[in-house]
Amino acid sequence: MNFLDRIYLRLEEAADRPVLQEWRNGELVAVSGLQLLSEIRSARHYLRASGIGKGERCGLVAHNSIRWAALDLALLSEGIIRVPLYARQTPRELALMLKDAQPSLICCGDAGLQQGIAQSWSGAPRISLLDEVFAAGPTEAGPPPVAVEDADVLAIIYTSGTSGEPKGVMLNAGNLNHIVPCTNARLNQLTGEREGPDRVFHYLPFCFAGSWILLLTCLSRPCILTLSADLTKLREEMRAAEPEYFLNVPTLLERVRTSIDTELRKKGGLPFRLFERGRSAWLKAQARGVSASSGASAVDQVCLRLAERFVFPAIRKRLGVRLKALICGSAALAPETQRFFHMLGLPVLQVYGLTETTAICTMDEPGRAVPGRVGPAIPGIEMRLGEEAEILIRGPHIFPGYWNRPDATAEALRDGWLHTGDQGEVDPDGNWSIIGRLKNLIILNSGHNVAPEPIEQLLLAGIPKAEQVVLVGHGRSYLSAIITGDVAEPDVEGALETVNQRLPHYQRIRAHHLHPEPFSADNGLLTANGKLKREAIAQRFRVNIEEMYPARTA
Repeated sequence: MNFLDRIYLRLEEAADRPVLQEWRNGELVAVSGLQLLSEIRSARHYLRASGIGKGERCGLVAHNSIRWAALDLALLSEGIIRVPLYARQTPRELALMLKDAQPSLICCGDAGLQQGIAQSWSGAPRISLLDEVFAAGPTEAGPPPVAVEDADVLAIIYTSGTSGEPKGVMLNAGNLNHIVPCTNARLNQLTGEREGPDRVFHYLPFCFAGSWILLLTCLSRPCILTLSADLTKLREEMRAAEPEYFLNVPTLLERVRTSIDTELRKKGGLPFRLFERGRSAWLKAQARGVSASSGASAVDQVCLRLAERFVFPAIRKRLGVRLKALICGSAALAPETQRFFHMLGLPVLQVYGLTETTAICTMDEPGRAVPGRVGPAIPGIEMRLGEEAEILIRGPHIFPGYWNRPDATAEALRDGWLHTGDQGEVDPDGNWSIIGRLKNLIILNSGHNVAPEPIEQLLLAGIPKAEQVVLVGHGRSYLSAIITGDVAEPDVEGALETVNQRLPHYQRIRAHHLHPEPFSADNGLLTANGKLKREAIAQRFRVNIEEMYPARTA
């Protein structure tokens, strides 16, 4: 039984129970397993009437919705290669990727996207709206899913493009047949044996590999998945959904942590003092790997016990009364943030992977998460370190190649191993950590190589209200930092002094530039899932960078 058969079986079992729900105009609208199957059949009839068949490509450009999921499953059922794209990208960017994929059909979520793509690509194929796809309404019967082999490509997912042009990553049925059971098994560890369905909240776009895998996993297990597409109402919708877990990017968790600090500081009083003393004792103990009572003063111990009884549970309840864990991936999460949520009784389970690995290589095991590490390798795959500590991976989850880019495929896949470009470490227990990326290495004119990510995390953790820190200095004589957010100069100076004392001379930061506006996907300096676009940042701040390197000896 393949991953798609499992999803159909699950939907039939949940014929009269909700499996997917979404917020529409402030109201929660749900579909049962039977209703979703009917929507899938409706979309399949439309695809067949459009003349698109197995092995052809279909662009899917829309925000998350029940209909997005139904069309996605319809494409998979027909053996059509889905090409999902991020609906918030500019029409020009969307058109460039669609031209590369050469789809036979494009399905859009709204008329604005439809018009923008048509204007940006004069030779575009038919562009249909989701309203047209589902216009025929529910259908009672349909053909069984088209037979697919493990080698059959089912998706082309374009990489986020942190540097250079996005590449289309092909994923096949075999990749999904391996990953979906792995994610199911890990979630079984988290939830344990139970009678009722999992309650899951989801806000990340389905066009990204990790987000898509969560969708397929939730549909293949007893689950109620609540979709949100309005980030301005995230807090209210999440509370109403009462999830037990959900997928995050580090940016959101960092902002939640900052928001909690700010709100408590504004309120002041005894709860804030207990929180501060208790947190300090807990985090210091965790950093030393000892119990919170070890080495702490009697007053700190009392404050910690009171905070654990009264303050931490109140904060946790505000985040979600059913919440068991937070799942986090896509970029590096500061260990301090992971410890912060652990302190509140909410473990953060990290996931590491690339689109080329069907989103997942490692997953934290519930109850065994180590701050700063991303868990052990998933079953059935191999991971090892190559030259310059590069992570090399092989297994049934590795993509077959890049769409129409044989040279890039040959560079990435060598001797049976995927060369990830990520640098890592692994401890004796097989727990991995990601320490940097080869392409991000800063090589000073002294010849020293510096991985920027660990230093950026150190500095970010020490500056209140800082949103991002980016190191620069490639080919220069010393490192400098660009720091975003509503930060105060004295805080930056203090953090620099503390961090620099911990670093060798060539890793010390000698200059900095403050910028109040955080990097974001909207201003073109972050990818949609929170990764720094370092080349774009360097270009945008080139004048400021030059000012940090006056014509003098460092």
